[in-house]
Amino acid sequence: MIKIAITGGIGSGKSYVSRMLEEMDIPVYNADNEAKRLTVSDAGIRHELTALLGEEVYQDGELNKPLLAAYLFSDPAHAAQVNAIIHPRVRTDFLAWAGNREHDEIVGMECAILYEAGFEDMVDAVVMVYAPEELRVRRAMQRDGATEAQVRARMAAQMDDEEKCRRADFVVVNDGVKPLQPQLASIVKEIKFVE
Repeated sequence: MIKIAITGGIGSGKSYVSRMLEEMDIPVYNADNEAKRLTVSDAGIRHELTALLGEEVYQDGELNKPLLAAYLFSDPAHAAQVNAIIHPRVRTDFLAWAGNREHDEIVGMECAILYEAGFEDMVDAVVMVYAPEELRVRRAMQRDGATEAQVRARMAAQMDDEEKCRRADFVVVNDGVKPLQPQLASIVKEIKFVE
C-alpha cells in the first residue's frame, strides 16, 4: 500500500483535492476531523486534557472549545502541550485506519499541519496543494465567514506555503485556472510507477 499526504495552507483547496482523489477510488483520512472526533471519544485524550485544563474542558460530554482555544492561543507552549496529547492518538488512528484498507493500492491523509505535527514520516509521498495567497484569503473569508485579519492571523500561525512546497514530493496548483484533474492523474500515475 502506498500512503500519500495531502497538505496545504488555509484556503488552498486541500479538501477539494481530497474529494477528487476519493472519486479516483483513493480513500482519504481527514486528520483534522479525526482529531476533533478523538478529542471527544478517546478516553486517554479526555483524561490528559482534563488533567491539564480541569473538569470544565468537557461540558455535557462535549469539548469546551472556547476554553481550549483560549488556552491554545495564549502561549505557544500551551499548543505544544495539547498537540503532545492529541497528535500521537491521531498517528495511531491513521495507521489503524490504513491497516484496515489492505485492498486499496493507495490511501491518503489530508492534514493541514502535516509537517508541524511530524506526520510526514508516516507517508510515502506528500502532495502540497498550492494557491496564491490572495485567493486563499478570499476563499477562507467566504467559507468561514471570517474577516481578512482573522484569516491572515491563522495563515501566519501555519508553516509558510513556500516551505511546504520545497518539502513536498508533488505540488498541485489550485489557482482556479490550471485544471486539477490532469495534475492529480499525473501524480497518481507517477506514484504508482515509482512504487
